Amino acid sequence: MPTASGHTTAIRASRVIGTKVLTKSGDEIGEVGDVILDKTTDRIMFAVLARDGALTATHNFYPVPWALLDYDDGQEAYVVPFSRDDFAKAPAVANPSDLTESDGTTCRNAAQDYFKAAS
Repeated sequence: MPTASGHTTAIRASRVIGTKVLTKSGDEIGEVGDVILDKTTDRIMFAVLARDGALTATHNFYPVPWALLDYDDGQEAYVVPFSRDDFAKAPAVANPSDLTESDGTTCRNAAQDYFKAAS
């Protein structure tokens, strides 16, 4: 089934990971470094953004509600409804294992609260 923009509703994680992320004004803020899944509900919990394209032990991991990423074919990137400054102040964790602490709810809830996104 296609989405409003004509995309299929099913997408492989391998196509998402590594895709750049832009603000609506076109500023690049990083890339999708990972996707956290809830295996008990078959839902995506959140995307993990890597600032400036790096997902390493020396960089922070930024959980972002999946619904906030809108793919733009023309830019071959996800576009988010927040600024680079908003992103810089977003909740982040330094250790990738923290993303799934408390079954991922800590990061998911922090991201939903910060970005004012519904679950």
